[in-house]
Amino acid sequence: MWRHVHHRLVVGYHGCDRSVAERVLLGRDHLKASDNDWDWLGTGVYFWEHTRRRALEFAQWKKERGEIDEAAVIGAYIHLGRCFDLTDTDATAQLAGFYEDYTLAQETLGLRPAENRAGRGGGEDLLLRNLDCAVLNLGLRNLDAVRGNGQPFYQTVRGVFVEGADAYPGAAIKLKTHVQVAVRDQGCILGYFLPTDYDVEEVLT
Repeated sequence: MWRHVHHRLVVGYHGCDRSVAERVLLGRDHLKASDNDWDWLGTGVYFWEHTRRRALEFAQWKKERGEIDEAAVIGAYIHLGRCFDLTDTDATAQLAGFYEDYTLAQETLGLRPAENRAGRGGGEDLLLRNLDCAVLNLGLRNLDAVRGNGQPFYQTVRGVFVEGADAYPGAAIKLKTHVQVAVRDQGCILGYFLPTDYDVEEVLT
């Protein structure tokens, strides 16, 4: 029995272009893993855990930026499997080792370590997580090679992110705090569904 196997399901929501949602829901395609240098949990297919509205807001934001044509949301049933869960100190304790490996690799290559940075609009939130992404990707891929025979050893990555303005003056609670799941092994996605609590035209027709 693997130490970090999560025998439970979570419901995740993915914001994307309507055409992508249609193909995936009809079984004609799969969601593509995000592989940006700034992804918060490293490479994977990203879902907002139990947060349909945030997924839709994200898709609408992508539309405003001209990155997609029509905003849509699809839901997924995800078995966490072997999960690198950043709410678990067993996982976060490994991050120091991941970071040491990363900085040594950068030093060997004569490169400076990446940095987490604010987005285009500035602010306190570090929306571009280049350092975290690089550290997680290197650490997890090393485990893939050593313990996963080249396949994802940790099948999913999960993290809580405190983001946004204070909920009220003096609050430590932030308005955009959320949980994300990055799926590294798409076998953990048991099925997709169309959310029912939006107007059909708001999600998919």
